[in-house]
Amino acid sequence: MYDGDVLAGDWRRPGRGTIPKVAAEPDLVVEDADSGFCGAVVACDKEAVTLEDRFGKRRLFPLEPAAFLLEGKVVTLVRPAPAARAPRRSASGSIAVEGLRAKVARQSRIYVEGVHDAALVEKIWGHDLRVEGVVVEYLEGVDDLPAIVEEFGPEPGRRLGVLVDHLVPGSKESRIAERVTSPHVLVVGHPYIDVWQAVKPSVLRIPAWPSVPRGVPWKEGVIAALGWRMEPAEAWRRILGSVSTYADLEPELLGRVEQLIDFATSQDEAG
Repeated sequence: MYDGDVLAGDWRRPGRGTIPKVAAEPDLVVEDADSGFCGAVVACDKEAVTLEDRFGKRRLFPLEPAAFLLEGKVVTLVRPAPAARAPRRSASGSIAVEGLRAKVARQSRIYVEGVHDAALVEKIWGHDLRVEGVVVEYLEGVDDLPAIVEEFGPEPGRRLGVLVDHLVPGSKESRIAERVTSPHVLVVGHPYIDVWQAVKPSVLRIPAWPSVPRGVPWKEGVIAALGWRMEPAEAWRRILGSVSTYADLEPELLGRVEQLIDFATSQDEAG
């Protein structure tokens, strides 16, 4: 009935065209067809797989065709496909654009009060701003804001967003902002006396930003209260260096900057 011995030849390895390929995922339990060693996959590279048996013994086996048994059936183990890499995020939390080349600058702009504000916005939102082609400039104060707005010449497709420190009811800043009425200008602000306070105290390992008595320059008063023996410029470098992502900033600043970016780009896209 038989042409030869039914057990003759390599009975565990039928024709390669019928052998399924199985990814050597961690914890997959297989048996080496030659040695009978059975274990779970603990590592795999392009040439070999490491199995660990129930006693904790490990052995390395080459990834040869039809070299393993899975639930009694012959299989070829292959290296698992690499996991899809999650998209890289910018400091603001947005999806980073790989190989970015900054857009040609839009006519719309964002103005901030001072150089520290500009540096913080650049560190967290710089990538986003280059993607959108939005330029940020600083004013060195808002006392002359109405004249600055008039000189800018806002119009459809040429919008101006302004970020103001200490924009709270009854403040000098709020009274100045109320004088800007152009529909092509958006003035928003945060409640902090200085943008330093928009950095969460925990980032600097301090319990809170100290209160500074009236009549004392705010930055110098903060430095003295914290016991920092340094000039304001050095203190700012310390603060800025502690910030790495949007999570290090207070929501009152985050929301306003995002609002300004949307404002500066929305009409350009519509028109």
